[in-house]
Amino acid sequence: MADHDRHAPIMRPKEGLTEASSVAPSTEATTRALHAPVHQPCARDTAQHAAPWMSAQRAPLRYAALDLGTNNCRLLIARPDGPAFRVLDAFSRIVRLGEGVSRTGELSEVAMERTMEALHICRRKMDERQVIRSRLVATEACRAARNGPEFLERIARETGLNLELLNREGEAHLAAAGCAALADVQASSVVLFDIGGGSTELVWLSVKNCGQKDIRSRIRAWTSLPLGVVTLAERYGGIHVCGRTFEAMVRDSSAALATFAEEARAATDEPGFHLLGTSGTVTTLGGIFLGLERYDRRRVDGLWMKKDEVDGVMQELLAMSYRERAENGCIGRERADLVLAGCAIFEAIRRAFPAQRVRIGDRGLREGMLMEMMREDGVLRRAAPR
Repeated sequence: MADHDRHAPIMRPKEGLTEASSVAPSTEATTRALHAPVHQPCARDTAQHAAPWMSAQRAPLRYAALDLGTNNCRLLIARPDGPAFRVLDAFSRIVRLGEGVSRTGELSEVAMERTMEALHICRRKMDERQVIRSRLVATEACRAARNGPEFLERIARETGLNLELLNREGEAHLAAAGCAALADVQASSVVLFDIGGGSTELVWLSVKNCGQKDIRSRIRAWTSLPLGVVTLAERYGGIHVCGRTFEAMVRDSSAALATFAEEARAATDEPGFHLLGTSGTVTTLGGIFLGLERYDRRRVDGLWMKKDEVDGVMQELLAMSYRERAENGCIGRERADLVLAGCAIFEAIRRAFPAQRVRIGDRGLREGMLMEMMREDGVLRRAAPR
């Protein structure tokens, strides 16, 4: 459930995004070209064997990044703009592809049909925007399900979209690439986390004096836990969550986190340490903290929250009924049964890495993929020294 997209297309990422470092594709999850059906040619197909900057006179430089997760299907289409990019179109739909996978081991037909509908929309948007290069990834639901690879073949056959099955390391690195620019530049290091539908990624990341260093050289430790808001909510239920149930979810999350918590324990002793979170969970907390009637990415992305402020919003959420959560403009009916599971994972992270403040990012894998592709193609201008 990584970022929200309950907003108008972003016209330009915040200034901080210009510092996001690129992440080299892992050897197990390389970028695949997007092949359109013969009857529906588009710009990205004709340009797939040529570097985008070589086609500048024939077609605009438009890139796409698609993240098919356990809970959401998300797409960003953007063009280079100085040292960053400008978003031209955005799409997000809750598809719950991983619904029931923790019990059955397979993607259900109903969930796959919901997902196919969303992917057809993504394909149409990419055609309309004349995308010349793309990276399309599937994460935990397709990794965990026995029929995940078969479903990816179906997607390619019916939509022409070739999704790569992103491995855990690649997912953690892309999350870091998409969000690293939000870290306080005076912090020696941060712990960055992305709470998803079926997995949670954590990265211990060096910050101070790192400049334009490649993101991989800044990662001190990382992990990807096979635990997310969908899997935890299915295990404990997400409709009626009492304090005892919430604590049980926190204990489960803490146990899954224990090995990484020991490995990165020294992070909390370093100067300026803070947490940096990206997910629907933390953006929801940010929206509620700000008292927003409807979620607004522009106000939440980059928001700082103090420890006691997070505590207060957590207690407010725990006190809400399911109906109250569903009616809240920053949560909504589709996520009302998942948000407390996400809060439990977040609470386990806070207990493992006590911090006086957390910064919230409404960005993640898609932004990391866009920056990576544009850096590889040499179409971004270096940011001016600050």
